[in-house]
Amino acid sequence: MATSLDLQEQEQLDAVKAFWNKYGNLITWLLVLVLGGFAAWNGWQWYQRDQANKAGALFDELDRAAAAGDAEKSARAFADLRQRFPGTAYAQQGGLIAAKVHFDKGKADDARAALAWVAEQAKEPELRTVARLRLAAMLAEAKQYDEALKALDAAKAEGFEALVADRRGDVLMLQGKKDEARNAWQVAHAAMSDKVEYRRLIDAKLTAIGAPPGAASAPAASPAGAAASAAPAAAAPAAPPATAAASAVSKPAAAPLPPAASK
Repeated sequence: MATSLDLQEQEQLDAVKAFWNKYGNLITWLLVLVLGGFAAWNGWQWYQRDQANKAGALFDELDRAAAAGDAEKSARAFADLRQRFPGTAYAQQGGLIAAKVHFDKGKADDARAALAWVAEQAKEPELRTVARLRLAAMLAEAKQYDEALKALDAAKAEGFEALVADRRGDVLMLQGKKDEARNAWQVAHAAMSDKVEYRRLIDAKLTAIGAPPGAASAPAASPAGAAASAAPAAAAPAAPPATAAASAVSKPAAAPLPPAASK
C-alpha cells in the first residue's frame, strides 16, 4: 500500500515538474509584467497628483497677482505654468486670467498671445471656444478682420453656436458687410432661446440695420415708423449673458470683449 502511494506521489511530482519546465518561464514573465504594470500605474498616479499640486500652487500665485493687478507677476506665473504644466487645466485657465490682466493694462499683444495659446492648447473644447471668441474680439478691434473670422471658424464647442454667430456678425459689420452681418445675427437670433436676456442685444443689432426679428411676417411699416422704432432699439444697453455659454464668455477669467458693432 505504501509503495502504491509513493508511486502516485512520484507521478504527481513528475507531472508538476514537467508542467513547470514547460510553462514556468511564461508564468514568471506574466507575473513580472502584471506586477510591473501595477507599479507603473501607481507611479503614474503619484506623478499626476504631484504635477497637479505644483500646478495648483502656481495657479494660486497667478490668481493672487491678477487680483492685485500685477501684470508682470501674472505673466511670470503664467509662463511657468505654460512651460512646466502645459497639459493641466490650471495652465489653460491661467491663460484666460493672464489675458485679462494684460488687456486691463493695455498690453494687447500679450493678451492676444495668451488667448491664442489657450485656443490651441486647451483640452476642453469649451475653453478653446471661449478663448477664440475673445481673441476674435481683440483681433477685430485691431482691424485684423480676416484673422478674427478664422478664429471664429475654429470655435466649434457645442452650445456656443449663437455666440459665435453673433460675434461673426460684429466682425462682418466692422468690415462693412452689412448683408452678411445681418445673416449672421439672424442665425444667432434663431439659435438663442427667447428666454435669454442676451438675445435682446441681437434684436437691437438687427433692428438698427433695418431687419428687426419678425419683420417678414409683420405688416410693412412706413419709413418714418421704421426709423422711429429702430432708434430706441439701437440705443438699448447691452444685456448681460444669461446662458452657461454666455456666462463663460463674459466671466472675468479673460480679457473683456470690445463693444459689438450695432450700426
